[in-house]
Amino acid sequence: MKNPKYEAVKKNLTRQPKTWLVTGCAGFIGSHLVEHLLLLGQRVVGLDNLATGSQKNLNLVRRSVGEKAWKRFRFIRGDITRLNDCYKALGLRPPPSAIRPQKGKKVRAKSLIDIILHQAGLGSVPRSIQDPLRTHATNVTGTLNLLVVARSAGVKRFVYAASSSTYGDSRDLPKREEKIGEALSPYAVSKHADELYAKVFGRCYGMETFGLRYFNVFGPRQDPKGAYAAVIPRWIGETLTGRRNVIYGDGKTSRDFCHVENVVQANLLAATVKNPSACNQIYNVACGQATTLRDLHSGIRGSFEKSCSGHKISRPRHHPFRQGDVRHSLASIAKARRLLGFRPTVLICEGLEKTVSWHLL
Repeated sequence: MKNPKYEAVKKNLTRQPKTWLVTGCAGFIGSHLVEHLLLLGQRVVGLDNLATGSQKNLNLVRRSVGEKAWKRFRFIRGDITRLNDCYKALGLRPPPSAIRPQKGKKVRAKSLIDIILHQAGLGSVPRSIQDPLRTHATNVTGTLNLLVVARSAGVKRFVYAASSSTYGDSRDLPKREEKIGEALSPYAVSKHADELYAKVFGRCYGMETFGLRYFNVFGPRQDPKGAYAAVIPRWIGETLTGRRNVIYGDGKTSRDFCHVENVVQANLLAATVKNPSACNQIYNVACGQATTLRDLHSGIRGSFEKSCSGHKISRPRHHPFRQGDVRHSLASIAKARRLLGFRPTVLICEGLEKTVSWHLL
C-alpha cells in the first residue's frame, strides 16, 4: 500500500536534495529518519548524546544505505540541553548571548541546515515519575534551546516529536488535536510545554513549526531491554529468551499502535508541505485503529508462528495497572490527512510481522 502524496514528496526530494538536522539520530525513530533521508540522496547532520540512542543503530543505518550515501551524513555527539552543542549542530559559533544579543553586534547567521527534525528527548511515563527533573531538562529545556538556535540561524521549518501522552485523562475517543485533558505524568507536562513553546516561536518569530503527536510507535531497532522499554519490543525480546510477557491490568487496555514507517512519512510530509495553513499546527500520527493488549499479544504470537514455526509463546502474566498509564488511546488522523496528505501505509498486522522478522534475523 502506497501513499501517492508521499511518493511525490520523495521524488521531489531526490531531485532537489536538502540539508537536514536530525536530533536523537541514534535513537529508534531518529535512526529511521536518517536512513530514509540518506536513501533519498539528502545531506544529514545528526545530533545525539547516546544516552538512550546507540552507536549500533547508526552502524545498522550505515550498512543499510552503503558507504557512498553514508558520506552525506555527519554525526555530532552532543546534548540538546547544552546550548553550544545546538549551535555546533547547526554549523554556527555561539554568540555572546543567544537570547539578548549585545548592542551593535549582529548574531543572526545563516545556517547550512534547511530543515530540523527534532526527535531527541527522554521518553517513558514511569521514568518521568521517578526523575521529573531530568525529563524536564531534556524535553523542555532541550527543545527550547533548539528553538532559540534555529531562530538565530534563520531555520524556519521545525518539525518535532510531540506525544499522545498530552491527552492525559481525556476520555474522548478518538483523540482530536484541539482537546486535551489533565496531564497524568511529568512526561506529559514536558511534551505539552514543547507544543506551547513551538506555537509561541511560530507566532513571535515567524517560524514554521509542526508538532507530531506520536501514538505508540514500534518497529525495527526499538530497544527491547530495560525497565522503560515499550511493550512491543519488550514482549518480542522476552519471547526470544523464553520469558513470559507481563500485561499491566486486565488486558483490555487499548492503544493505537503505529509502525515507524508511518512516522517517517509524517515527518517528511510536514517538512515539505507548502500550504501555509498547515504550519504551526499539532498533528496526531497514528493509524486510527485501537488494539487491546490482549489482541496485541495474540498478534505477536501469530507473527512468531508465521516467521518461526514451532516457537511456543506462554500465556502472559497479569500485574496491577501502572501509575500514569492511560486506559484507552485512539487517534483521529483526519487533520493530518487533510493538511499534510498523511496516509498510514503499514498497519498493525503487517507492522508486527515486519518487526518480529527483523528481531529474528
